[in-house]
This record gives sequence, structure tokens and C-alpha cells, in this order.
Amino acid sequence: MATRREPNHRLRETISAGGWTYEALARAVRCIGAENGEMLLTNKSAVAHWINGAQPAGQVGHYIAEALSRRSGRRVTLAELGFATPEESLAVSSDPVEAVADLGRADVERRTFLAVAAFTTAGVAMPLLYDPEPISRLMRARTGLARIGVEEVEVVRQITAAFSAADERLGGGHGLTTVTAYLADTAAPMLNGRFPNESVRRHAFGAVAELAYLAGWKHHDLGQEGAAQRYYQVGYQLAVESDPHGHAGWMMRTLAHQALSLKQPHHCAALIENALARSVGRVDGKTEALLHITHARAFAATRDKPAAAKALLAAENALVRDGDPQPSFSFVSGPAVGTVASHTARTLTDLGDHAVTEQQHRAALIRWDAEKYKRVHALTYADLGDSLAVQARADEAVAAWGRALDLMAGMTSDRTRKAISSIRPCLAIYRRRGVPGAVDLERRTREALT
Repeated sequence: MATRREPNHRLRETISAGGWTYEALARAVRCIGAENGEMLLTNKSAVAHWINGAQPAGQVGHYIAEALSRRSGRRVTLAELGFATPEESLAVSSDPVEAVADLGRADVERRTFLAVAAFTTAGVAMPLLYDPEPISRLMRARTGLARIGVEEVEVVRQITAAFSAADERLGGGHGLTTVTAYLADTAAPMLNGRFPNESVRRHAFGAVAELAYLAGWKHHDLGQEGAAQRYYQVGYQLAVESDPHGHAGWMMRTLAHQALSLKQPHHCAALIENALARSVGRVDGKTEALLHITHARAFAATRDKPAAAKALLAAENALVRDGDPQPSFSFVSGPAVGTVASHTARTLTDLGDHAVTEQQHRAALIRWDAEKYKRVHALTYADLGDSLAVQARADEAVAAWGRALDLMAGMTSDRTRKAISSIRPCLAIYRRRGVPGAVDLERRTREALT
């Protein structure tokens, strides 16, 4: 144990509030360690050492937090016990319920460390290394006081759906604090409650995983990629508890999708291959098609044209397959046929086939509701303009970009700002060449960015 400089008053107060002796806490810690295959010799002297400032070794800190959580009927975190700062708690927590609550609180309190968190390529591979069994045992052993039924779970889904719809119209910055406050204060604590059966428990974890995904997606739209990645990772952990096949596979796809958007293809192909191995035969055709199209993008990003073509064909075949209805976790991306067309276009962009890219962008536009998916339409028009510009069709490119700017008005979205910024160099060339509409569009982009 490493000695701390000061006594741990937080731990002492929490033990006292629970009405426990040091020996009782030591006994509980030994029991929880045994549940996790670790035979501990913890005694009351060890508890006294912790009170005096020593740090528990290995996973013992988590066992202490779990013991005190069971005693109090609420979730007790490492930070609350003085074993970690909020920043360190996020870094070391293996408990997705604790982690997602801490993330939400950090958002609400506008903690700087979350806003500046870094995206890492190693973090993309997290699901490939994750062992859910130890933490799943801990969560199943909890005996919270609140009873959670179908109605509570359905409310979480309704709130997620409402904010997802608003997100598409107004951008990731709209309602972020509200979403994360609800996630931290209501949705995550719900997972520590009592469930009438395994089905309700799985649905509860799935609902909170979808809300965590939404929080991550909003950060992604704001360009805060490190924060987005942390939400996606914890969303994956929650999804494993709900459905280790389809939903977990979808969250693996989410991590890969983010990395590909950032031009960081490392681990993406392996991640999607794992997701497909879990999901094929267990999900509907539309969800499977969305996995295959992400696989195609991963191959295109590494210039593996034959593998990309094979994955594109697999996506097309899965898309037309009849089967079960599409689950809410994958339907959040919008109609699958539009998403497949859009990502086919991005795959072909990486492969340099701009004529067919244009066709796929146009196909995507007619498959998405322009009002319901306003941001998607805006970004697709921007991409369409890019593909037209590459084909030296300047007038049409200006028209497409102009339509994109029309739709982007009023959005709080870093992705739309980046799309506007990216067209300015080409517009400067068009202005000098006298392309009709270029001067006005250049002025509009300047105003939009200021």
C-alpha cells in the first residue's frame, strides 16, 4: 500500500454513516473479493490503515465501494471514498454504472478534464480486450432499494427518442446538459435497483446504453472526440449487460464509426469483424447491413479495394433480407437504406470513384425525411457538393453547397462548421474564375462561421 499524506476523512464518515464497524467492513470486503475469485486477508487493521491514509491495493478499492454501496442502498464511488479524484475515477473505474454517472456529472458541472479529454486509437480497441464477467457479477449482487419496472425503462427510452429527434434538427449542442443530467441523476442510478425479472433488467441496461450513446454522439457532433469516446466505451459496457450480441456489436460499430470519421482506421476492421461475429444470425437485416457498410469503410480507409467491394455487396444483400424489426439502438441512425447509401458514398470517396459517389449521395437524400433528419441532409448536400467539385462541375457544386448552408442555419454543430470551412478554399478559386453564385456563397460561409 502507498501511504497518503492525510487521513481519509471521507472513508471514515461513509463507514460511520452506514453504522458499520471496521471488522464488519473487512468481512464484507473479503466476501466480495471471494465473489470475484480473489481470496483476501482483509481485517480491521487494514481498514484502520485506509482510514489513516493508505491506498487499497489492486481491485480492493472497488470491493470497498461495492460493500458500502450494498450497505447504503445507493452507489458509492471511489471518488466519494477519497480513493480517487473525479478525473482518476473515470480513468480507473471498471463499473459502467459508476462511470456513466461520473461522466454525466462532469458534463453538468462543466468539468474541464472532460471537455479536453483526448481521443485515442488504443481506446477504439477497448471492446476487444474487455472481460465483462467480474463487473457483471458485482452488479448482479447488488440489492438496491428502488424497484424498477417496465414503466421506468420506457420513460428513459421516450426521453432518449425526444432528444435524439431534437439533436438532428438543432445539433449536438442543443440539450447536452439536460441529457447528461438525466443520465447521471436518474437513468444510471436506476440500474442499481431491483428488477422483477431478467428481461426488465436487460431492457433497463439497454435503455441507458442508448442514452449514453446519445450523449457521446452529441459530443462527437461538437468536436469533443475524447468525451464522445468515453461515452461510447461505457455505452458498450452497458450494452453487454443488455445484449452481448446485437447491441454490444452495434456499440463496437459506433467506436469504429467515430475513428473512421477522424481518419484513424487502426483497429476498425478487427472491431467490426468481432461485431459481425457476434451479431450475424441474431440481428435483423438492416442492422446487419449497417455493420457491413462500416466494415466496407474500414477496408476503404486502408485502400483494400477487394475487401471493401465484398463488404459493400454484403451490405446490399443484408439490406433486402426480410426478418425481425429493426431495434431502437440501430434505428437511431435513421432509415437504414439511407445510411447505407451515405456510407457507400463515403467508401467510394476513399476509393476515388466520384461519379458513383455522387449517385449514392443523391440516393441517400431521397431516402431521408428532410425535416426529421435536417443535419443529415445538410452534411449530405455538403458531401454532394464536394463530389461535384472533384468532377469539375462547379455550378452544381455551388448549388449543392448553398442548399447545405440553408439547412445548417441555427445548428450548434462542429461538424457543420467544419463542412462550411472545408468548402472555402474551393470557393475562393471559383470566385476568381467567375463561377456564378460563388461570391455570394463565399460571403454566406464567412457569415456562418462568425
